[in-house]
Amino acid sequence: QVQLVESGGGLVQAGGSLRLSCAASGTIFSINTMGWYRQGPGKQRELVAAITSDGSTNYKDSVKGRFTISRDNAKNTVYLQMNSLKPEDTAVYYCNADGSFYYSDYPAELADFDSWGQGTQVTVSS
Repeated sequence: QVQLVESGGGLVQAGGSLRLSCAASGTIFSINTMGWYRQGPGKQRELVAAITSDGSTNYKDSVKGRFTISRDNAKNTVYLQMNSLKPEDTAVYYCNADGSFYYSDYPAELADFDSWGQGTQVTVSS
């Protein structure tokens, strides 16, 4: 299987910055899209930003110009640089990735995965 581990959350004042990281591990063959979602108190989980394997990006309107998503394909890692943070950005941030992995070594067999990280708390104080 494929595991995702996030890091980089924390408490920051409004206007500050944080950088989230998410590393994928396991018998990975390829990763298609990697993305960041968030879930605020009493709210549904929502897409914040996503990036495809060729570098195409997609952002939630409210974070455009403030957040930047990037990825290092060699390290199977995705990042989210968050600048000019606002109290309404407070949420648990989750990493997501989909792709293919080896579930059998011999013969080599591939299967699809769609994995989530455990979440990291981001709190922005006013």
